[in-house]
Amino acid sequence: MRKVGIGIIGLGNISAAYLKAAKDFPVLDIKAVADLNPAAAKARADEFGLKAVSIEEIFADPEIEIILNLTIPKAHVEVGLRAIEAGKHVYSEKPLGVVFAEGKKLIEAAKAKNLRVGSAPDTFLGGSHQTARRIVDEGKLGQAVGGTAYFMCPGHERWHPNPAFYYEEGGGPMLDMGPYYITDLVNLLGPVAKVSGFGTMLRNTRTITSEARNGEVIPVHVATHVSGTLVFANGAVVQISMSFDVAGHRHVPLEIYGTDATLIVPDPNHFGGQVEIMEKGGQWTNVDTDQPYADGNYRSIGLADMAHAIVENRPHRANGDLALHVLEVMEAFETSSKTGQVVEITTPVTRPAPLATSIVDGKLGR
Repeated sequence: MRKVGIGIIGLGNISAAYLKAAKDFPVLDIKAVADLNPAAAKARADEFGLKAVSIEEIFADPEIEIILNLTIPKAHVEVGLRAIEAGKHVYSEKPLGVVFAEGKKLIEAAKAKNLRVGSAPDTFLGGSHQTARRIVDEGKLGQAVGGTAYFMCPGHERWHPNPAFYYEEGGGPMLDMGPYYITDLVNLLGPVAKVSGFGTMLRNTRTITSEARNGEVIPVHVATHVSGTLVFANGAVVQISMSFDVAGHRHVPLEIYGTDATLIVPDPNHFGGQVEIMEKGGQWTNVDTDQPYADGNYRSIGLADMAHAIVENRPHRANGDLALHVLEVMEAFETSSKTGQVVEITTPVTRPAPLATSIVDGKLGR
């Protein structure tokens, strides 16, 4: 199997999860890592036995085919465009960008050079979410009616060592957690056609309670509670709430309603979890997960699928068109909240191909 050279830019919190998961995917050949903070790059490189170099060296290295962009959200498009200019494919941590128009520039620039863009989240490729996808595709729910999607917590300042960016422009619960939920909904139901929503910012400051910066007060510049409605092209209507303001709740992460059955889908921030179904007139029943990648944190699977797709000359699943569609949907909540209007979604997207077997060897399992 031909390996694909990977260069990583950005060595923050999430990079460790990517590097640990990359070991499950032999197609990924991590050549070097880089960060604006050379000490952070060296520390992560030493931890995983890799080479730390400058950012310029990452872009210039001819052995690197894909730039894995793990910078902060506001830098995603800038770094992505530099990768495209250097003639490299780019795979970004979520979201694709913080502004739809900028994300669109990235996708257009890549297509003009016949290069690929990929983007997290890739959790929809996890075994539990692919099991849910199979149930939908087999028609067991009947006609899609709607659903609910909920992520609500008190805020990331409780645990994140440097949480200020979550409350700056480009942050907030919709851009942070919305990608997981909306991407999984598109995986299950197809493209979104319309959005209506409201966002509120009830506090101008937050107090950090995580250990490193405990007691520090940070400003808030974005809506921290966002609720609204997604109308899908297939007619399904889904209620959604993303919040950094809620002490606790009892909603399940995702419910999908059909005329014949209701499906409970586990947390789309994870690859596994219990899928449940209730057929009309029946009882809740656990569904055995019969797809791979449900038993761990495979936070590099989207990147690995993209690398395999380059080698095999096929579409990759966590692709730029999907990420751009999700970004447009998320931005539509802010637009709708400000204007009081329903927002029409313009980006076309095709549901990614299901993943029923291992991308490594084509067998059920890892």
